[in-house]
Amino acid sequence: MIDVQELTKIYGPRTAVDGLSFQVEKGEIVGFLGPNGAGKTTTMRMLTGYLPPSEGRATVAGFDTFKQSLEARRHIGYLPETVPLYPEMTVADYLDFMAALRKVPKRSEAIQRAMEAIHIEDRAHQNIGKLSKGYRQRVGLAQAIVHDPDVLILDEPTIGLDPRQIIEVRELIKGLAGQHTILLSTHILPEVEQICTRVLIIHRGKLVAEDTPKNLGARLRGAERLGLQVSGNGARLVKALSAVPGVQTVTPVSEGRYEIAIAPEQDARAQIAATVVKGGWGLLEMAPVGMSLEEIFLQLTKEEPAAAQESNAEPAD
Repeated sequence: MIDVQELTKIYGPRTAVDGLSFQVEKGEIVGFLGPNGAGKTTTMRMLTGYLPPSEGRATVAGFDTFKQSLEARRHIGYLPETVPLYPEMTVADYLDFMAALRKVPKRSEAIQRAMEAIHIEDRAHQNIGKLSKGYRQRVGLAQAIVHDPDVLILDEPTIGLDPRQIIEVRELIKGLAGQHTILLSTHILPEVEQICTRVLIIHRGKLVAEDTPKNLGARLRGAERLGLQVSGNGARLVKALSAVPGVQTVTPVSEGRYEIAIAPEQDARAQIAATVVKGGWGLLEMAPVGMSLEEIFLQLTKEEPAAAQESNAEPAD
């Protein structure tokens, strides 16, 4: 549904986006992550036709976002970081205005459908300027879906919201999954883990990782990790577990708790459990230990001192 090939954006001496390539399939919710200045917003502006690329190309629903910009935009719903709302207009009037710009047929029905999907139908005749930040963000989401697009591109949709509002908007986005393909930029990493099926991480304009959070953690560590809790004396347990085929390391964490690194693509759980039971230790718990998305993000976007100074001199994306 979204196909990006060698997408590049150059501003004078600075390359904001550098040969970016990725795909987003129909119905996916993909998290788009990167530190400030990484090129996220620039990429989203090129995908939505607001900026032309310097090199490369992007297609949405089969249409080139630069050469066939109008056709591509008909298939895109865009929520920018700062939503262009008109505070003096009512919610219904604003959505009618946006639907008219997009030449939506049967506008009244489309507006009602969008308001119901975002749960703002009870605010239809209220001025936008009198709405809370959370409800204004909902209005922004409603304008993004009023023309029933195939693709939603959401740039920091929960920025500036309080915890309750974040949860509400997050649930709304999850509810749009399946009906729409969603590319979501955010700095709230737990948000990505909760609602995204896949993660793209960019750094200094380049794609540095693309996978599920779980798979990224395994790849970065070079091994699967297993948490083990046993009862009884564990003095001999480390030696016994280390002899299990596929086990790389056994690290005591606390009394009765161990962390086991297992070679990729090997499943040693049954043999580990058998070793524990055969040795007379009580098996209390055995569960995968994941690498958090925050750890993954920090490891992949580490800056060398010189590069960090250069990055700080660049404008934010």
